[in-house]
Amino acid sequence: MQTFRQLDMLRQGVAALRGEGARIALVPTMGALHAGHLALVEEARRVADQVVVSIFVNPTQFAPGEDFERYPRREAADSRMLADADVAILWMPPTEVMYPPGHATRIAVSGVSSVLDGAHRPGHFDGVATVVAKLLHQVRPDTALFGEKDYQQLCVVRRMVADLDIDVTIRGVTTQRDDDGLALSSRNIYLDDDERVRAVALPRALGVAARAIERGDPPEAALGAARETLTAAGFAIDYVELVDAGTLETFDPARPGRLLAAARMGATRLIDNVAVEPLQQG
Repeated sequence: MQTFRQLDMLRQGVAALRGEGARIALVPTMGALHAGHLALVEEARRVADQVVVSIFVNPTQFAPGEDFERYPRREAADSRMLADADVAILWMPPTEVMYPPGHATRIAVSGVSSVLDGAHRPGHFDGVATVVAKLLHQVRPDTALFGEKDYQQLCVVRRMVADLDIDVTIRGVTTQRDDDGLALSSRNIYLDDDERVRAVALPRALGVAARAIERGDPPEAALGAARETLTAAGFAIDYVELVDAGTLETFDPARPGRLLAAARMGATRLIDNVAVEPLQQG
């Protein structure tokens, strides 16, 4: 595996892969890798000849007071994991390479960015869209893979790629979970033992609500029950919402939906989501 920290070297490395006729997949990450990231790499290897993984803790998607400074950084361990996974290139730019002095451009994706996490973390998705656009232009992959755990992020990236005519296929990969159902996340390491036990209420509450909605129960009743379950487990809820799976707008029972939640267990903010299948007609 080749590791690059400068853009000219990255472009030379990617060009060499292209010269061999390789189709290239990009897996953008912020590091602190776990089995969820490796599932993205595995899927990338399935759909492409060579895999590029980026590790960059992006400061522009963190608001003041969020966990940018303490976000886990494990470059050596991450590098070993990716080498063992047969990744061709690890792209680890320093901040001054990604955002050189004088950098003044930000990308804002309206609509899908304005609700849910966008409402609770103003500016967050501008930072996401900007860094993902830069990564796509830097690597120029045939496909890029994102986990469905960050479902709204996936929707934002898809909208941006379509609107800007970026020639790349965006693939979502199913959320990877621990044995008890908790979605794998780099932030799970913040949870103490008691919080980790109680955190499983998040996927369980969403699963119960999704099944209730699919069998025709009133959505607000199902959402209310999920909120009560989370509050009883010790979560402070940012949102539990049911939306259209494609647009993140108002849920239509005849179309696929998505049930999304963000809540804090102690100092740790967790997000999760589950699909809601459309009601069968007739």
